[in-house]
Amino acid sequence: MDFKKLLEETWKTFMEFLPAMVISTLGLIGISLASLGFLAPVATAGYMQSMLLAVRDRRKPEIGDLFSQMRLFLPLLGFTIVVGIALFLGFLLLVLPGIIIALALTFFCVYMLPLMTDREMGLVDAVKESSRLAMQDPVVEHIVAVALYLGITAIGNSIILGVLFTQPFATLFMMSVYLYRAGETLSGPEETARVEESQEPVAEEQAPETTPEENEVAEETAPEADETKQEKSETQSE
Repeated sequence: MDFKKLLEETWKTFMEFLPAMVISTLGLIGISLASLGFLAPVATAGYMQSMLLAVRDRRKPEIGDLFSQMRLFLPLLGFTIVVGIALFLGFLLLVLPGIIIALALTFFCVYMLPLMTDREMGLVDAVKESSRLAMQDPVVEHIVAVALYLGITAIGNSIILGVLFTQPFATLFMMSVYLYRAGETLSGPEETARVEESQEPVAEEQAPETTPEENEVAEETAPEADETKQEKSETQSE
Protein backbone atom coordinates (compact mmCIF):
# COMPACT_ATOMS: atom_id res chain seq x y z
CA MET A 1 0.00 0.00 0.00
CA ASP A 2 1.43 3.35 -1.05
CA PHE A 3 0.50 5.59 1.90
CA LYS A 4 2.05 8.65 0.30
CA LYS A 5 -0.15 8.27 -2.76
CA LEU A 6 -3.25 7.60 -0.64
CA LEU A 7 -2.61 10.72 1.42
CA GLU A 8 -2.05 12.79 -1.71
CA GLU A 9 -5.32 11.56 -3.25
CA THR A 10 -7.08 12.18 0.06
CA TRP A 11 -5.77 15.74 0.12
CA LYS A 12 -6.98 16.38 -3.44
CA THR A 13 -10.47 15.14 -2.61
CA PHE A 14 -10.45 17.08 0.66
CA MET A 15 -9.57 20.36 -1.04
CA GLU A 16 -12.05 19.74 -3.87
CA PHE A 17 -15.04 19.37 -1.51
CA LEU A 18 -13.72 21.30 1.51
CA PRO A 19 -16.74 23.61 2.11
CA ALA A 20 -19.26 20.78 1.75
CA MET A 21 -17.26 18.53 4.07
CA VAL A 22 -16.98 21.18 6.77
CA ILE A 23 -20.75 21.73 6.60
CA SER A 24 -21.40 17.97 6.80
CA THR A 25 -19.06 17.60 9.77
CA LEU A 26 -20.72 20.52 11.53
CA GLY A 27 -24.11 18.95 10.81
CA LEU A 28 -22.96 15.62 12.24
CA ILE A 29 -21.85 17.28 15.46
CA GLY A 30 -25.09 19.27 15.71
CA ILE A 31 -27.30 16.21 15.13
CA SER A 32 -25.37 14.18 17.70
CA LEU A 33 -25.69 16.89 20.35
CA ALA A 34 -29.33 17.74 19.60
CA SER A 35 -30.40 14.08 19.77
CA LEU A 36 -28.38 13.44 22.94
CA GLY A 37 -26.35 10.90 21.00
CA PHE A 38 -29.24 8.70 19.86
CA LEU A 39 -28.86 9.69 16.21
CA ALA A 40 -25.06 9.84 16.32
CA PRO A 41 -24.45 6.24 15.08
CA VAL A 42 -26.83 6.38 12.12
CA ALA A 43 -25.75 9.92 11.21
CA THR A 44 -22.13 8.77 11.30
CA ALA A 45 -23.05 5.94 8.93
CA GLY A 46 -24.51 8.44 6.47
CA TYR A 47 -21.48 10.68 6.94
CA MET A 48 -19.07 7.85 6.13
CA GLN A 49 -21.08 6.80 3.09
CA SER A 50 -20.94 10.36 1.72
CA MET A 51 -17.16 10.39 2.21
CA LEU A 52 -16.88 7.02 0.50
CA LEU A 53 -18.80 8.31 -2.52
CA ALA A 54 -16.59 11.40 -2.59
CA VAL A 55 -13.48 9.20 -2.78
CA ARG A 56 -14.78 6.61 -5.22
CA ASP A 57 -17.25 8.52 -7.40
CA ARG A 58 -16.09 12.12 -6.87
CA ARG A 59 -19.57 12.95 -5.55
CA LYS A 60 -19.98 16.11 -3.51
CA PRO A 61 -21.10 15.40 0.10
CA GLU A 62 -24.48 16.84 1.06
CA ILE A 63 -26.02 17.56 4.45
CA GLY A 64 -28.93 15.28 3.58
CA ASP A 65 -26.54 12.33 3.40
CA LEU A 66 -26.49 12.29 7.20
CA PHE A 67 -30.07 10.95 7.15
CA SER A 68 -29.59 8.55 4.23
CA GLN A 69 -29.02 5.44 6.37
CA MET A 70 -31.97 5.63 8.78
CA ARG A 71 -32.73 1.94 8.09
CA LEU A 72 -29.68 1.16 10.23
CA PHE A 73 -30.93 3.11 13.25
CA LEU A 74 -31.88 0.16 15.48
CA PRO A 75 -28.92 -2.17 14.80
CA LEU A 76 -26.39 0.66 15.16
CA LEU A 77 -28.07 1.96 18.31
CA GLY A 78 -27.96 -1.52 19.84
CA PHE A 79 -24.32 -1.95 18.84
CA THR A 80 -23.43 1.43 20.35
CA ILE A 81 -25.15 0.56 23.63
CA VAL A 82 -23.28 -2.76 23.89
CA VAL A 83 -19.97 -1.06 23.10
CA GLY A 84 -20.71 1.69 25.62
CA ILE A 85 -21.39 -0.85 28.37
CA ALA A 86 -18.18 -2.75 27.54
CA LEU A 87 -16.11 0.44 27.62
CA PHE A 88 -17.76 1.58 30.87
CA LEU A 89 -16.96 -1.70 32.60
CA GLY A 90 -13.43 -1.68 31.18
CA PHE A 91 -12.67 1.80 32.47
CA LEU A 92 -14.52 1.14 35.73
CA LEU A 93 -12.40 -1.87 36.64
CA LEU A 94 -9.10 -0.50 35.41
CA VAL A 95 -8.15 2.11 32.85
CA LEU A 96 -6.01 -0.29 30.82
CA PRO A 97 -8.81 -2.78 29.95
CA GLY A 98 -10.95 0.10 28.68
CA ILE A 99 -8.14 1.33 26.46
CA ILE A 100 -7.55 -2.20 25.12
CA ILE A 101 -11.27 -2.63 24.32
CA ALA A 102 -11.39 0.76 22.56
CA LEU A 103 -8.31 -0.04 20.46
CA ALA A 104 -9.59 -3.52 19.61
CA LEU A 105 -12.95 -2.13 18.48
CA THR A 106 -11.22 0.45 16.31
CA PHE A 107 -8.85 -2.15 14.86
CA PHE A 108 -11.47 -4.77 13.99
CA CYS A 109 -14.59 -2.66 13.32
CA VAL A 110 -13.18 0.32 11.45
CA TYR A 111 -14.64 -0.97 8.15
CA MET A 112 -17.98 -2.01 9.64
CA LEU A 113 -19.99 1.10 8.70
CA PRO A 114 -18.96 1.29 5.02
CA LEU A 115 -19.69 -2.43 4.68
CA MET A 116 -23.19 -1.87 6.09
CA THR A 117 -23.92 1.23 4.00
CA ASP A 118 -22.18 0.44 0.72
CA ARG A 119 -22.58 -3.34 0.57
CA GLU A 120 -25.75 -3.43 2.66
CA MET A 121 -24.42 -6.13 4.98
CA GLY A 122 -26.06 -6.97 8.26
CA LEU A 123 -24.41 -5.97 11.52
CA VAL A 124 -22.91 -9.38 12.32
CA ASP A 125 -21.72 -10.00 8.76
CA ALA A 126 -20.21 -6.50 8.60
CA VAL A 127 -18.27 -7.08 11.83
CA LYS A 128 -16.97 -10.42 10.51
CA GLU A 129 -15.96 -8.95 7.14
CA SER A 130 -14.36 -5.91 8.78
CA SER A 131 -12.32 -8.23 11.00
CA ARG A 132 -11.29 -10.25 7.95
CA LEU A 133 -10.14 -7.12 6.12
CA ALA A 134 -8.26 -6.00 9.22
CA MET A 135 -6.39 -9.31 9.46
CA GLN A 136 -5.79 -9.52 5.72
CA ASP A 137 -2.11 -9.62 4.80
CA PRO A 138 -0.16 -7.48 5.17
CA VAL A 139 -1.60 -6.66 8.61
CA VAL A 140 1.08 -4.03 9.19
CA GLU A 141 -0.55 -1.81 6.57
CA HIS A 142 -3.82 -1.87 8.47
CA ILE A 143 -2.05 -1.09 11.74
CA VAL A 144 -0.32 1.92 10.15
CA ALA A 145 -3.61 3.11 8.60
CA VAL A 146 -5.45 2.92 11.93
CA ALA A 147 -2.57 4.69 13.69
CA LEU A 148 -2.67 7.52 11.14
CA TYR A 149 -6.46 7.78 11.48
CA LEU A 150 -6.29 8.00 15.28
CA GLY A 151 -3.39 10.43 15.13
CA ILE A 152 -5.15 12.80 12.72
CA THR A 153 -8.38 12.79 14.73
CA ALA A 154 -6.45 13.31 17.98
CA ILE A 155 -4.76 16.39 16.53
CA GLY A 156 -8.13 17.80 15.49
CA ASN A 157 -9.67 17.18 18.91
CA SER A 158 -6.84 19.07 20.58
CA ILE A 159 -7.43 22.25 18.54
CA ILE A 160 -10.49 24.48 18.72
CA LEU A 161 -12.62 23.85 15.61
CA GLY A 162 -9.85 21.58 14.34
CA VAL A 163 -12.24 18.62 14.23
CA LEU A 164 -14.17 20.34 11.41
CA PHE A 165 -11.15 19.79 9.18
CA THR A 166 -9.34 16.74 10.58
CA GLN A 167 -12.44 14.55 10.89
CA PRO A 168 -13.41 14.66 7.18
CA PHE A 169 -9.77 14.27 6.13
CA ALA A 170 -9.24 11.27 8.41
CA THR A 171 -12.53 9.71 7.25
CA LEU A 172 -11.61 10.21 3.58
CA PHE A 173 -8.28 8.53 4.24
CA MET A 174 -9.87 5.51 5.91
CA MET A 175 -12.40 5.19 3.08
CA SER A 176 -9.49 5.10 0.63
CA VAL A 177 -7.83 2.40 2.71
CA TYR A 178 -11.12 0.48 2.85
CA LEU A 179 -11.45 0.53 -0.93
CA TYR A 180 -7.86 -0.61 -1.30
CA ARG A 181 -8.21 -3.44 1.21
CA ALA A 182 -11.51 -4.51 -0.33
CA GLY A 183 -9.93 -4.62 -3.78
CA GLU A 184 -12.04 -1.86 -5.33
CA THR A 185 -10.84 0.85 -7.71
CA LEU A 186 -10.52 4.48 -6.72
CA SER A 187 -11.80 7.01 -9.21
CA GLY A 188 -9.27 9.22 -10.95
CA PRO A 189 -6.92 8.87 -13.93
CA GLU A 190 -3.93 7.88 -11.80
CA GLU A 191 -5.61 4.90 -10.15
CA THR A 192 -5.47 1.40 -11.59
CA ALA A 193 -7.69 -1.53 -10.84
CA ARG A 194 -6.41 -4.77 -9.40
CA VAL A 195 -8.32 -7.16 -11.61
CA GLU A 196 -7.87 -10.88 -11.71
CA GLU A 197 -8.34 -12.22 -15.21
CA SER A 198 -9.65 -15.70 -15.68
CA GLN A 199 -9.91 -17.59 -18.93
CA GLU A 200 -12.17 -20.54 -19.56
CA PRO A 201 -11.04 -23.15 -22.05
CA VAL A 202 -13.25 -23.43 -25.07
CA ALA A 203 -14.47 -26.93 -25.63
CA GLU A 204 -13.68 -28.35 -29.03
CA GLU A 205 -16.57 -29.54 -31.11
CA GLN A 206 -16.58 -33.25 -31.61
CA ALA A 207 -18.02 -35.02 -34.58
CA PRO A 208 -21.10 -37.06 -33.79
CA GLU A 209 -20.51 -40.77 -33.36
CA THR A 210 -22.00 -43.15 -35.96
CA THR A 211 -23.49 -46.56 -35.34
CA PRO A 212 -22.19 -49.74 -37.02
CA GLU A 213 -25.38 -49.95 -39.14
CA GLU A 214 -24.77 -46.43 -40.48
CA ASN A 215 -21.19 -47.37 -41.37
CA GLU A 216 -22.37 -50.40 -43.36
CA VAL A 217 -24.91 -48.34 -45.31
CA ALA A 218 -22.23 -45.75 -46.09
CA GLU A 219 -19.87 -48.47 -47.39
CA GLU A 220 -22.60 -49.92 -49.63
CA THR A 221 -23.60 -46.57 -51.13
CA ALA A 222 -20.03 -45.38 -51.69
CA PRO A 223 -19.42 -47.52 -54.87
CA GLU A 224 -22.78 -46.48 -56.34
CA ALA A 225 -21.91 -42.82 -55.83
CA ASP A 226 -18.56 -43.33 -57.55
CA GLU A 227 -20.23 -45.00 -60.56
CA THR A 228 -22.75 -42.16 -60.84
CA LYS A 229 -19.95 -39.57 -60.82
CA GLN A 230 -18.05 -41.55 -63.51
CA GLU A 231 -21.13 -41.73 -65.77
CA LYS A 232 -21.72 -37.96 -65.46
CA SER A 233 -18.08 -37.23 -66.37
CA GLU A 234 -18.30 -39.50 -69.48
CA THR A 235 -21.53 -37.83 -70.60
CA GLN A 236 -19.97 -34.36 -70.25
CA SER A 237 -16.90 -35.44 -72.27
CA GLU A 238 -19.08 -36.70 -75.15
